[in-house]
Amino acid sequence: MAIYAVGDIQGCYKPLARLLDKVNFDQSKDSLWCVGDLVNRGPDSLKVLRLLKSLENQCVTVLGNHDIHLLSMIYGIRSPRPNDTLDAVLAAPDVGELAVWLRSKPLMFQSKKSKSILCHAGIYPGWSRKQAYSYSQELAMVFADEKKCIKLLRKIYSNSPSKWEGGLGNTQKHRFIINAFTRMRFCSPKGHLNLTESGFKGKGRKNRVPWFNLPNRDLNKYRIIFGHWSALGLLNTPNHLCLDTGYVWGRELTLARIPKTFDAKPIKKSRLYSVTSE
Repeated sequence: MAIYAVGDIQGCYKPLARLLDKVNFDQSKDSLWCVGDLVNRGPDSLKVLRLLKSLENQCVTVLGNHDIHLLSMIYGIRSPRPNDTLDAVLAAPDVGELAVWLRSKPLMFQSKKSKSILCHAGIYPGWSRKQAYSYSQELAMVFADEKKCIKLLRKIYSNSPSKWEGGLGNTQKHRFIINAFTRMRFCSPKGHLNLTESGFKGKGRKNRVPWFNLPNRDLNKYRIIFGHWSALGLLNTPNHLCLDTGYVWGRELTLARIPKTFDAKPIKKSRLYSVTSE
């Protein structure tokens, strides 16, 4: 049984299928982990959702910001943006089932056996692993209830608060949790999120540090698998694996075979697979 993790699919069904063929993915025994942003910008979001849903328990996915955007559109909270490619999903006869399936997905998944954490954007540096998982579970309970989910989705679109601290009300708390898990790239050393900058030039600034460069000793024995940052591209260190290699921007879709145990080493090149944009 193999575990494969794939970067931001974003509605690109054909390259996903090519990757799965490339590794001879066997639904009866292999698992596919998705870092979120399953939909949007690519041409086949509906096919992607139906494929992943059909994999049942062999597919593990977390929610990305585009997936949450789709839920907001399904429930009439947001209107289409100029670059959205979600019309086929919204018009599909099974859109309700797909929404229920998406709402059942967490913001964070962890495998204690392989010492792996799966999330879309990252783990906020001010949280321990147990805290992050607890907050993900708290939001999962909200998303599981359609009425509560809709109520929350109406309130999440803001960059405030920028820092996690005691005394936040439920709305602010939940908004921050979602922003950290699905939109975070840069943080200040004091823990403020910068949600407006997406570029990456190899170095951070004094108050704009890549979240993974801020110390978090509690996560030293885990590999965090994430996406969301196409400008960063493939990052492959003992503790961090970014798989967003920008297929929708004309580059690659990347898949990695995840070791069954944590060895404190980068993923071997022979375990990294990619297909280029057509």
